Amino acid sequence: MLSAEVLKLKRSQVWAVVVVLPLVMSALGVVNTAAFGTGLAEGWDTLWLRTAVFFGLFPLALGVAVLASLVWRPEHRGGNWTALMSGPVSSARIVVAKTAVVAGLGIAMLAVQLAAVWVLGAAFFGLDGALPPRYLVVAAVTAAAVIPLAALQSLLSMIMRSFAAPIGVALVGAGLAVVLMTAKVHAAIAVLPYALATRAGQLASGAFGDSGALTAGSVAAVLAATVVLGTAVVATAVRVLDRRDVVTP
Repeated sequence: MLSAEVLKLKRSQVWAVVVVLPLVMSALGVVNTAAFGTGLAEGWDTLWLRTAVFFGLFPLALGVAVLASLVWRPEHRGGNWTALMSGPVSSARIVVAKTAVVAGLGIAMLAVQLAAVWVLGAAFFGLDGALPPRYLVVAAVTAAAVIPLAALQSLLSMIMRSFAAPIGVALVGAGLAVVLMTAKVHAAIAVLPYALATRAGQLASGAFGDSGALTAGSVAAVLAATVVLGTAVVATAVRVLDRRDVVTP
């Protein structure tokens, strides 16, 4: 099932999202820095705040939402839903495969964004040294936090025929996550995948209530929430798909 899903991506538009969105968002950080003439007062820390942390607020959730809609779009066309539901593949395998593909694409998008920040810092701004190791850890933790978000968006795209509706939900969810993180309601990461992804991207940044230090406790909290939320959302998606009609998605 996973191999079949990967094959579907060869001619898909997902790659444009994976590459273009993080590059555009990183470029905006550079443009804003140049436009306001403020420079990078704290070097890599300032650049990370203006690119990676910003990317984790809205663009990440919206990007994953678009990817999920693209991955599920073929199933909502013609008789593909009937073929999917009447085949020999179990609901669990379908859900896990779709979630894995969306999560993998989301993580690839983060990798492009990380590479863009690294290149911009070294080549464009001439920052000394490499990207601080703590931000590599933050990137890895954020990649893990993408999994529950991917599972949720995959679930939404599974039950909604509309391409845009799940993206609208992601926009609202990301907005709510920003409000919660600004209010320092970090416990929200245990129940809201959007808040989890946002919180992961803010680690060690000092923004939105973050302490500015990368601690074992903050990393453990994000990873624990990732396991719990990811498992819960995937299990819910399997249950929902089991109850869906064979003909009507």
